[in-house]
Parts: sequence; structure tokens; C-alpha cells
Amino acid sequence: MKKQESKTKIAIFRKKEVRKTIHENQWWFVIKDVIAALTDSTQPEGYIKDMRRRDEELAKGWGQIATPLPVQTAGGIQKLNCADTEGIFRIIQSIPSPKAEPFKRWLAKVGYERIEEIEDPELATKRTRALYKAKGYSDDWIEKRMRGIAIREELTDEWKKHGVKESKEYEILTAEISKAAFGLTPSQYKELKGLKRENLRDHMTDLELIFSMLGEASTTQITKIEHPEGFEENKNVSRRGGNVAGIARKKLEQETKQKVISKDNYLQKPQGKELENGK
Repeated sequence: MKKQESKTKIAIFRKKEVRKTIHENQWWFVIKDVIAALTDSTQPEGYIKDMRRRDEELAKGWGQIATPLPVQTAGGIQKLNCADTEGIFRIIQSIPSPKAEPFKRWLAKVGYERIEEIEDPELATKRTRALYKAKGYSDDWIEKRMRGIAIREELTDEWKKHGVKESKEYEILTAEISKAAFGLTPSQYKELKGLKRENLRDHMTDLELIFSMLGEASTTQITKIEHPEGFEENKNVSRRGGNVAGIARKKLEQETKQKVISKDNYLQKPQGKELENGK
């Protein structure tokens, strides 16, 4: 089965993050993110189960509404249940929330933005930059984050060309790079930083972003030269690419007597201020 490339973006509805991904040339939204935004539920999966029990018609048509699509997460690409605008409208009908009407208008606006981005692809990049700026990130940090996104997309393109097919394989390869570069898998890294659903890289310091980029860029370069085929060969290359960043990180720590890996996050602290490392 051919793997579809993930084109995950983040949209904001009243300070709540809603992940969206391109499928069949339109935006599809992660259903549990929509539920969390509309209900403030801390367990959106449980809310969805209760909602389907209450609404028999919704339950009957769930297979036509919910489609598992590859979505970029901190642990790699995973398949999450998503729905298009029409499907989200149907789900909203089963949610007794005062936020429903504003959310409908928000959906319409996001859908229109997708049409604009098809006509002018640079708009998507500009909007991502503006989103980070609105959150308070510094210009220097945003430049690194945007470069990291581009490097990540180039790497996943190479994996796709070299026989990596399943979303779980992408997740494992990402973990191999992270373990070699930082000594931590993405899930362990999130735990260290006290994160849950948040995107790990949105809470990395400048140096953490730089070494993440180095690990993935090195993996991409080795892949282009050696042309590994299939999961196992790519796994070996991912480990070696991550090790390039790991060696550089350890050398810097030796020279500066400071840890690159930080427990800090941007959940509470002003996001435009550079975080201190090694706490």
C-alpha cells in the first residue's frame, strides 16, 4: 500500500491547536483536536465514544466521516482519524457547545485559505511564520524552526523514495535519529520537557533545533549517496545520521561544560525569550 506523504499544519481556534492535513487537495482535520477545541474535554477519545453512543445516526455513518490519515506528531507520522469540512459539520451537530457557530465560521475561513494556498503556495509558509510570531517566538527561532521543517520534509521524501512505506516505520526511523543525536526517543524527550500533546520541536531551544536539523540533514545526505532500500537499511542509515549530530552535541557539551538537552519548555515562559540550557 502506497504511503501518503504527511502535510500536517497547525490551525488555531480560540487558542486551541487543531491539526490539519492535506488529503484529496483539501484540508482534513484531526477529529479529537476538534472535540478538544469545542468541548474543552481532557479525554476527547472518550467524548467521541460517548457521542457515538448517543447519536445512532452518527455512529452508523462514522465510517464515511472518519478517515485515518498520516499526521505528523512529535513521535513521527501516525495515522489519526480525520474528517473533511462536511464531516466536521456533521460531528458538530452532535456536540451541544456554544462554540459550534464560531467554529463553523472558522472552518469556512480555513477552507478558503486552502484555496488561496493552492493558487499561491508561499502563503502557507507565510502563515506558519505568522502563527509562530503571534505565539511570541523570536525571529531567529522562527527561522530555525522553518528551516527544520524544510529539512524534515526533504528527509521524508527520501525515505519514501527508498522503500519506507508504513507510518510506524517513519516513527521508528525518527526515533533512531533522536536516540543517536540526543540519547532520547521523541516520547522520552517530551516526558523530560513535561509535554503531552504538544509538538516537541515547538518547545526546543535554538541548540536543540540545530542538532535536530543536523541529525536529519545528515541522514538525508547519507541516504542520497548510499540509496538504502527498505526499512532495515534505512534504519541503519538513520542511526548513523543521528550519530553525526550526537558526536557534535557531545563535543560542544565538552567544550562549554553545558548540556544541550534542556528540560525547559515554552508552556509557561515567554516564548520570545531564549531558554537557558541544562536545567
